Amino acid sequence: MSSLLRFLGIQKSEGHPGSQVSEPVDRIAAELDGLSPERARFYACFAYVLARVAEADLKIEEGEIAAMERALVEVAGIPPEEAGLAIRIARSEVEALGGSLNFLVTQEFGQSSSTAEKLQLIECLYAVAAADDSVTGAENNDILSIASELGLPRQDALAIRARFRDKLAELRPLPGE
Repeated sequence: MSSLLRFLGIQKSEGHPGSQVSEPVDRIAAELDGLSPERARFYACFAYVLARVAEADLKIEEGEIAAMERALVEVAGIPPEEAGLAIRIARSEVEALGGSLNFLVTQEFGQSSSTAEKLQLIECLYAVAAADDSVTGAENNDILSIASELGLPRQDALAIRARFRDKLAELRPLPGE
């Protein structure tokens, strides 16, 4: 019963007191060598949220995978092979769990990040969504929801979104226009 409660995000993980997010973040964090356990969990949450947005339109493109890996390498300084493995695990967890832990993982990231780190995540989320040359409505809505879940002012998220205006599917002309 306790493993079911942990899976649903209801029971706290024994390995990380105070955390409601268990196995998915732990699996990703375990692959991030050279980081303190706290920073490994921080970047595991970061990777999970990146995968959440990539999966928002129900398909993860190769360009999105590369953008997620690049974000971990550039933002976290994680070696490329570790970033690739962390992203593969994050994708697998997001796909398997069908979004059941999205809010809890985002909440954990929000509790352990500064405002600048939250804004950096939103920037990376738009870069991942735009990697296939189009930010779908589902991806955009998910990013704006994440910004809200992180407690960021909407105008801050919209300012970042404005930099990706040419990639927003909803603002592009329809075929034949």
